[in-house]
Amino acid sequence: MISKLNLENILFLDIETVPETQHFSDLNTAKQELWELKSQYQRKDDYTAEEFYERAGIWAEFGKIVCISVGYFSFQGDIRNFRVTSFYGDEIKLLKDFKNLLISHFSQAKHLLCAHNGKEFDFPYIARRMIINNITLPYKLNLFGKKPWEVPHLDTLELWKFGDYKTYTSLKLLTNVLGIPSPKDDIDGSEVYSVFYEENAIDRIITYCEKDTIAVAQILLRLRGNELLIDDEILHI
Repeated sequence: MISKLNLENILFLDIETVPETQHFSDLNTAKQELWELKSQYQRKDDYTAEEFYERAGIWAEFGKIVCISVGYFSFQGDIRNFRVTSFYGDEIKLLKDFKNLLISHFSQAKHLLCAHNGKEFDFPYIARRMIINNITLPYKLNLFGKKPWEVPHLDTLELWKFGDYKTYTSLKLLTNVLGIPSPKDDIDGSEVYSVFYEENAIDRIITYCEKDTIAVAQILLRLRGNELLIDDEILHI
């Protein structure tokens, strides 16, 4: 039961991704052809492969991570804090820094990773980008040979489904219905491409990513019946 979980043992996270290059024309011919094939089902006849390329960031084979934000609870007596920090910039460096965090502070059996739709997106995306960049997977992301109950991942989308695997509930919708302050007050996922490549405004992406991470923690608190975090309890480090 999630009410029995020790919140201090959970690392909450969110990632932001973009296409690996700014323009479709920057890809070599082979990769352009592979993108045409990969995106054909989604774009149908409505878009050319080049027009659809701004959405390439959702596939680990054609995208890259530009920010990983993480958050964790800290309790000192009756004082509760939620500490948030971000890894950003060069993808290889941010992946290695994130891996080092997992190894140094969240590597024990009791530790869990938590994200919204993390099992379908965040966790596999990070793992795939690590392999693509020749980074050995940390234990918490290496699922080979693990039984389902051995996977150290929590997914707030999965928890909200209550076994109903037909539905998808966005983070924005779930925070709304649960009375959680919306994290989507500046940009949304569809704008990350332009904010990163055209505005070069990584700070806006970091803020957006950290707000999503906080929202994931808030959702878990609501599912547990706990009080929501207030601003004074959230520390950006």
